[in-house]
Amino acid sequence: MSPELRFDGRVVIITGAGGGLGRAHALLFARRGAHIVVNDLGAGRDGTGRSSDAARAVVDEIRALGGSAIDNGDSIEDGEQIVAAGQQAFGRVEVVINNAGIRRDASFGKMTDADWDRVYRVHVQGAFKVTRAAWEPMRQQGFGRVIFTASAAGLYGNFGQANYAMAKAALTGLGRTLVVQGARKNVHVNVIAPVAGSRMTATVLPPEVTAALLPEHGSPLVAWLCHESCAENGGMFEVGGGFFAKVRHERSAGLVADAAAPASPELVRDRFAAVVDFGPDATHPDDIGAAAGPLLANLVAGAER
Repeated sequence: MSPELRFDGRVVIITGAGGGLGRAHALLFARRGAHIVVNDLGAGRDGTGRSSDAARAVVDEIRALGGSAIDNGDSIEDGEQIVAAGQQAFGRVEVVINNAGIRRDASFGKMTDADWDRVYRVHVQGAFKVTRAAWEPMRQQGFGRVIFTASAAGLYGNFGQANYAMAKAALTGLGRTLVVQGARKNVHVNVIAPVAGSRMTATVLPPEVTAALLPEHGSPLVAWLCHESCAENGGMFEVGGGFFAKVRHERSAGLVADAAAPASPELVRDRFAAVVDFGPDATHPDDIGAAAGPLLANLVAGAER
């Protein structure tokens, strides 16, 4: 059997860790030797209210197991305070798992500015604030692991979740950009899109499905991605119910028109089948340079003609 993955002495911040996925992550990391900052504002599913009870209960669980943890009730929009709490308690921060989230579902026509803004502030602004506060310390110490928690709604869309899908998709873009900026300093960033039974999904999934989708199903992937021996960087993963899969972008071979002059709408219409054909020549660009390659090559070819 391969050796157990351990996190002895590592300092891990987990936002929204008072229940669901965050609690499952916290317990797994704690069992394997990490010091845990259990952050949870204690708000309701829609982001209203505040209570320290959930975070303290998870800390009590961890300590009962013989683990090391502190609770933190700061809003993730005050990310500097969360990171400072970890540094003060344990001397440093090495892993940030951005897990906190809320939902304010509504059909797009009925969605209010408050619905849109609050979801953005928690998911995007909050993850930005926490990660930015830990970013330079992780780079300076030459080690860091960051997880952003996206969603299938952000990958594929979902009725009544325009705000939620927007926020989750934004986290994938943020994560991909930080990959480029952190790699040289051994700071790895990955994105997960989990499905788990929780108060967040109880309103959209049948009760029997919610009960079967244990939050603990997602934590093993998160633990591996955060381990010092894991080389994965910039990945996007779907996880839930015992299913683990990496997701990537795919691009058709495309239509290559003469770059010397703009193509006509009629040309696009008549050759649209080539634009949408994901045949054997489809590609999977990994970064913005690879994505721009065919465009730049066509421009060079046009200039040489």
